[in-house]
Amino acid sequence: MPFSQIIGQRKALSLLRRALNGRRLAHGYLFTGPEGAGKSTTARALAATLLCEQKGGGPPCGFCSGCRKFAAGSHPDFLLLQPEGAGIKINQIRELKKALTFPPFEQGMRAVIIEDAQSMGREAGNSLLKLLEEPPPDNIILLIASDAEPMLETIVSRCQVIPFAPLTEAEAGQVIRQTQPQFSPEDARLMAKLTGGCPGRAAALHSSDALRLHKECLDALLAAAASEAAAVEQALALAGRLAELKDDLNLFLDLLSLSWKEVMASRLCGKELEAGHPLAGARERWNLQQLSAMVEAAASARSDLARNCSRTLVCEALLLELFCGGAKGGGGL
Repeated sequence: MPFSQIIGQRKALSLLRRALNGRRLAHGYLFTGPEGAGKSTTARALAATLLCEQKGGGPPCGFCSGCRKFAAGSHPDFLLLQPEGAGIKINQIRELKKALTFPPFEQGMRAVIIEDAQSMGREAGNSLLKLLEEPPPDNIILLIASDAEPMLETIVSRCQVIPFAPLTEAEAGQVIRQTQPQFSPEDARLMAKLTGGCPGRAAALHSSDALRLHKECLDALLAAAASEAAAVEQALALAGRLAELKDDLNLFLDLLSLSWKEVMASRLCGKELEAGHPLAGARERWNLQQLSAMVEAAASARSDLARNCSRTLVCEALLLELFCGGAKGGGGL
């Protein structure tokens, strides 16, 4: 992907373009910022540009031997290090140093990407530091880290730091729609909000059962049970499934809070929700007091989970509140 197709990150792209056009690339870069903000995509775009046989600082042509090999993942001058287990190991850095003792095989430049560089232990970090202090010629090392703070200050000081920021909600939605065409427009909108402008996290969030259970919960609330007993039964059945979400339970709570807050905003502004929204057409179903109570119920559940309360009891209390408490009734403000 050329830089021109990367959405957002204008400052980072501007810095890299100037370095490419002026042929003033540093030997080491640290791309730092939140997970999913586009650091890996940009690093690969830079590597593709460097390995393209059509030189001149422009975007990769996509047709030469270098571009085809890079796209196929078989370019001999592209090296990718990813964590083995919990992090980057000392043996990985040692193998990298051995590989870099030899000159590049093809176009005179080698690109190395080290993902999750913040996961390096001190031993691996010190070994990498020696490589950055005496960089072999014709090699560029791109470190990708979600946070620069845990890294050795000496490593950070020997790299040019390129900061990445979260995208706007509109930009994140555009990226998600382009990269995840299987998402419905509503799911893409939700993911743009939930990822906080970091669309690279969308696929993992979308695969979670939390999204499906969120939709089921809202559908059940909108349908309204035939009786109080039926509502209790429905709430407890959903609660049992929620308790099995484990780490994704907080995601479910985020989804609930987001839905209620959007309905509140809709009521306050006097506007209908967007078509496709799971609660579209139900703006008058709950008044502001009830919506506020449901947002508070989700926040209370999150707090209880943080205090290691029983997941099952937390889920049961939440769903009973939604189905038999704050979600009942309607009308008025």
